[in-house]
Amino acid sequence: MSTSPATSSSLQTAGHSGPKKILVLGATSGIAEATCRIWAKQGARLFLVARNADKLAAVAADLKTRGASYVDTAAVDLDDTAQHPALLAHAVNSLTGMDVAYLAHGVLGDQPRAEQEFAHAAQILHTNFVAPVSLLTWLSNYCVQRHAGVLAVISSVAGDRGRKSNYLYGSSKAGLSAFLGGLRNRVDREGVTVLTIKPGPVRTAMTSAMKGSEKFADVNKVAQSIAAAIDKRKDTLYVPFQWQPILFVIRNIPERVFKKLNL
Repeated sequence: MSTSPATSSSLQTAGHSGPKKILVLGATSGIAEATCRIWAKQGARLFLVARNADKLAAVAADLKTRGASYVDTAAVDLDDTAQHPALLAHAVNSLTGMDVAYLAHGVLGDQPRAEQEFAHAAQILHTNFVAPVSLLTWLSNYCVQRHAGVLAVISSVAGDRGRKSNYLYGSSKAGLSAFLGGLRNRVDREGVTVLTIKPGPVRTAMTSAMKGSEKFADVNKVAQSIAAAIDKRKDTLYVPFQWQPILFVIRNIPERVFKKLNL
């Protein structure tokens, strides 16, 4: 684990009523980076975690110029669950507390490859489900002890119903959404909010090569919706909003009809 140095002055000036203290896991993803830019303009204290140290450093530097009151980083492969307890404890200590944990860690994976290679299918499930469960177990217990905090997690509309075009990715997100629903039911009475974020296709660097990506949602508008939902302590966010009625229809198509559709 590598971290950038923390500044003592920012540690001294941060109080409970001061800037938001936000932990961002998967901070170099397009959606996470766009959301962090909103928080930076608000003067938030940020701890960023991602695998690529060079890209992480570039994101951190950009957020400092945009007004973040404090930025620290850790270059860590979040698939390595054995590192999670030490990483999270270090992050909370660096921030001197935590108001929000924002999980944007995940992969699309290669559906055709996963259909043929179990090892790749298992990797998708590990990255999108097992690793987040590990992180959220630690984070939820931390928040419950303090009777405060928001756990905001990016799932996907793909988890609402399995489709042949991306059922490995979709099943990993379906598992994550179900886990978040149960976790919310456990910790809400303890003063902890669990927000399940379900984006449709979003135009980012990761999706730019995909067919029809020019029609995907604008990442900055998606980030604004996410930041607002966190502030309002919502339970679930479909973003853009029109995905909620669309998925309601898709979930209720009879299986005998649905299996004949080319989705």
